[in-house]
Amino acid sequence: MVLEFKLPDLGEGVSEGEIVKWLVNEGQQIREDEPMVEVMTDKATVQIPSPTSGTVRQILAKEGQTVKVGTNLVVIDNSGGKDGGLEAQQIEDKQSQRRKEIQPSMQSSPEKLPSQNSQVSSETRRVIATPATRKLARDLGVDIDALAGTGPGGRITDEDVKRIVSGSKQPQRPQTQLVQKEIERPVQEPRQQLGSVEQALSEMEERVPIHGIRKRISEKMLRSAQTTAAVTHIEEVDFTELIALREATKPLADAQNVKLTYLPFIMKAVTTTLKQFPYFNAAIDEEKQEFLIKHYYNLGFATDTPNGLIVPVVKDAEKKNIFEIAKEIQKFSDDARTGKIGLQDIQGGTFTITNIGTLGGVMSTPIINVPEVAILGVHKIQKKPVVLNNEIVIRDIAFVALSFDHRIVDGADAARFTSKLKQYLENPSLIFVEASLNG
Repeated sequence: MVLEFKLPDLGEGVSEGEIVKWLVNEGQQIREDEPMVEVMTDKATVQIPSPTSGTVRQILAKEGQTVKVGTNLVVIDNSGGKDGGLEAQQIEDKQSQRRKEIQPSMQSSPEKLPSQNSQVSSETRRVIATPATRKLARDLGVDIDALAGTGPGGRITDEDVKRIVSGSKQPQRPQTQLVQKEIERPVQEPRQQLGSVEQALSEMEERVPIHGIRKRISEKMLRSAQTTAAVTHIEEVDFTELIALREATKPLADAQNVKLTYLPFIMKAVTTTLKQFPYFNAAIDEEKQEFLIKHYYNLGFATDTPNGLIVPVVKDAEKKNIFEIAKEIQKFSDDARTGKIGLQDIQGGTFTITNIGTLGGVMSTPIINVPEVAILGVHKIQKKPVVLNNEIVIRDIAFVALSFDHRIVDGADAARFTSKLKQYLENPSLIFVEASLNG
């Protein structure tokens, strides 16, 4: 039986995925539940296993291609029938043809290449290079036929092309006729000179494809800008008491092997505030034109990784203590940076916090993580002179920025929200008092 395997529904709101890497080849035997392909969707890379045992007959989606849920990805023959050998031979023929199209023939030795004394013009001779390398040369504005290849049989490699762009010394092919033409070339017209300038500039540029996590971030940020009425309200907060509480709590955290940052305390302050301002923990149902207020508190936190920004989500943050939240933050951060985070760990957020202060900077306006209503940016904490009880004292001060969707909440609501949050952050003991009263 021949099975056409389609991209499955990978979870909440996922409509498409990008093929990151195939873990099998055409003609390969595969076992049921063996990892088959890596697909990136909603900022997470997931491995999809084979639904059956059999032979991979045809791969229908290329690496780097974005496909919709329900699109055929691969054809698997799980019959094990008598015609399997014939089909395998046909697949091998197709693979051989594909390899011929992609890779240049290496049968000609350097001695068989046209020499300087050949009657074949150097301008009409094509160097040996793969289509991908030729495309790279075109994108970078490099004349590939003027290069000397360092690969097998004189083949031009990607490194040969990039060496020209970087300015490194690149061996050139002997070009007697070309040099003669250069000597006899008349003075360039202005249009020719302009073309030379443009070519020189293109050699100093680099084209980087937008794919993977960066593509997902780009799409989501554009969607946020196009679909929300975003406004940012900024408040100055005194973190002195919270810093003292963290320092006093750290020995307990160390005893449990927990890395205790400011973020768990900020999360507790946010959940306590959200309970009093429920419209900041909501979403808009565009189709039904309704506000969807959520009475659970799943807090996302922006995490900087080598591959881009990922937002893991601490589920039910209001039900967890400081140490439990800290453990999840530590685990999700490590998983995100190593590419091991699960799809379920970045879904279902109701409110996002971005702790920009760890990287420096005084102030910013965070972009709403749609379909959420708001995002809180916490900036660098630094010592400043402030007036307290009619005296100038040194305190630990930082700005917090609340970006919100003005379609759902008004500026006055945002001011009240940040004012209450400021109260909890400046008097963190109130968080635990209110939690005990509500518990």
